[in-house]
Amino acid sequence: MSEKIKTVVIGSSGYVGGELLRLIALHPQLELVAAVSASNAGKPIGSVFGHLQSAFGAQSFIGPEALKPYLQGKVAIFSAAPHGASAGMIAEVLTDAKNADAHVVDVSADFRFADAAGYEAIYGKHGAPALLDQFVCALPEHTANTEHPHVGHPGCFATAMLLAAVPLLQLDLIEPEITAFGVTGSTGSGQALSAATHHPVRHSNMYAYKPLDHRHAPEVMAICKALTGKDSQLNFVPHSGPFARGIHMTMTAKLKAPLSTEEIKAAFTKFYSHNEFVAVVEGPPNLKDVIGSNYSQIGVAASGDTVVVFTVIDNLIKGAAGGAVQWMNRKLGLPETLGLTTPATGWN
Repeated sequence: MSEKIKTVVIGSSGYVGGELLRLIALHPQLELVAAVSASNAGKPIGSVFGHLQSAFGAQSFIGPEALKPYLQGKVAIFSAAPHGASAGMIAEVLTDAKNADAHVVDVSADFRFADAAGYEAIYGKHGAPALLDQFVCALPEHTANTEHPHVGHPGCFATAMLLAAVPLLQLDLIEPEITAFGVTGSTGSGQALSAATHHPVRHSNMYAYKPLDHRHAPEVMAICKALTGKDSQLNFVPHSGPFARGIHMTMTAKLKAPLSTEEIKAAFTKFYSHNEFVAVVEGPPNLKDVIGSNYSQIGVAASGDTVVVFTVIDNLIKGAAGGAVQWMNRKLGLPETLGLTTPATGWN
């Protein structure tokens, strides 16, 4: 292997940040040189993430003001900072890294829209609109983009929906209205405590929230339009589930012409035939078969003019940190699967 690539994680002390650190520790070509966290600067990584003690020993988080010396030469930069804050932080980092060979993968929502107007309609004022044209937002399975130096990762719910919606639209199989029923684990709510993520509420419980009004719906529709050229309507009802990790997504649409389950399965299998991390399986997929991995599974069913597509992913890996590393591998000219082929845990 060639010399390891210096790697920086901004916003590194949340759930996604911690998962990025874990994946970097397992990656043969990435070397963590800076874990940036204003709230934990000076603390050993292992004191915040006990499960990473063996990987990072006494290596400590640093504050944003201490980052500049690490932005030299070839450097991989991940941002797991919050929505609305990430863009401004990335702008500062890229200014300091102007003489470096740097690529950024942002896991926040700040670079998921191609223009500031789309972003600001949902999230408010954009922190770095001048950078938007330097970012692409899509799953690596859906584009071979090499033009943009940086990536905005679509996010966890969006990943699960895009895996189903893009083939349906691109292959012109359906009328452009999709209904999505998604269930996410509690880690999808982030590390900050709230009434909705309090264990006595979440345990042995499931409930819908923001029905037909979730911010991921317009993100998914915008990405689908950019990739397929087709306008679509997405009716999304997200749910909180009684488990920590994973997303189970059920998407329903009207077929343009009746097709059998086997015909649709064959179309999806061909569509994803060159993608390591997507498997089309018999029957509905099982969440436990992907948890702890960057793999995703898709199942389909059809009857008359109705098609149902099921997708399962680990929200913190394929839906966030793993998808980000997959993109970074591509941007660095490395094999896309490098460091990401660990199988699912199964009985988590």
